[in-house]
Amino acid sequence: MANIIGSPERYVQGRGILNELCKHLQNLGKAPFILVSESGKGRIKEPIEKSAEEYNTNLFFEIFQGECSRKEIDRLVKAYQASGCDVVVGIGGGKIHDTAKALAYYAEAPVVIVPTIAGTDAPCSALSVIYSEDGAFEDYLFLPKNPNMVLVDTEIISRAPERLLVSGMGDALATYFEARACMQSNSPNFIGGYYTITSMAIARLCYDTLLSDGMKALVSAQAKVCTKALENIVEANTYLSGIGFESCGIAAAHAIHNGFTAIHETHQCYHGEKVAFGTLTQLVLENASPEEFEEVMNFCLDVGLPTTLEDLGIHEIKIDELMKVAELACSPNDTMGNMPITVTPEIVRDAIIATDKLGHYFKAKRL
Repeated sequence: MANIIGSPERYVQGRGILNELCKHLQNLGKAPFILVSESGKGRIKEPIEKSAEEYNTNLFFEIFQGECSRKEIDRLVKAYQASGCDVVVGIGGGKIHDTAKALAYYAEAPVVIVPTIAGTDAPCSALSVIYSEDGAFEDYLFLPKNPNMVLVDTEIISRAPERLLVSGMGDALATYFEARACMQSNSPNFIGGYYTITSMAIARLCYDTLLSDGMKALVSAQAKVCTKALENIVEANTYLSGIGFESCGIAAAHAIHNGFTAIHETHQCYHGEKVAFGTLTQLVLENASPEEFEEVMNFCLDVGLPTTLEDLGIHEIKIDELMKVAELACSPNDTMGNMPITVTPEIVRDAIIATDKLGHYFKAKRL
């Protein structure tokens, strides 16, 4: 099997770049099918309509119903086919991105992803995560290619709630550690091959950027200003993490996230928040060095990522529920098998409990 790296055909990032959407669409289509939430439409409609007038582009807005499920994808394929559009544009957060990519695949259309938050690494990948109507993880839909374009307006992202940026940092935090695990176990990546030295370097750069600019970017987001640190973290959350995870692979951190979707209390948390706790748990599974574990734990505490089960909304630890999380995380269709060590549900359950205790310990040290 070959070493393969995947990426979108074009990545465009900058302040006010949404005003140029239709300019950048010119080589892909003239009639975009724009998938967006009801609230999101109000924020992005005006600059896009101005761009459409300049480039003689016909716009069609479709409201996302809230979940990247098979039912929603099927509904949108029918709507797209009836619309007369020739390119899919997904504007919003991770579930809209994944739904837009799946829609474009089934409709055999080009796709442009426009994040309005830097909350996940979904925009750049050739992957859609499919959930049930109730929000429980079901499956990964592997796509034959990455998006045709990812367009990131950092001015819009700087005005989004800072918790979303932090969640994106949580998702990006897993990138290097899961990539390293896949390298050590010689596990395949998401695009039918193995990591390259470039993809491993990108994964490491993602982690280093979080450590150097994460706190500065959070302060910028709190002030609703677009600084160089924020630009760097947006790129890390979106591009570096996206290329890193897809071209290197994922392991325990995301599998544990998927397990937690079975506990209703955790549905209040964003994807990256659960992944951050999963990253800490993966380090416990690996028995990482005290220095490395403390560095990751302190980063999570600094920016406000979950470090305890209570932070995830679980106020009463029930061993049987955690066992269910662990069993789902270790299911054959997930990525726990990419770990370079032997892992069982019992081991994962115990690691989750140990991570929770360590989270409380490090929090207490700060008091």
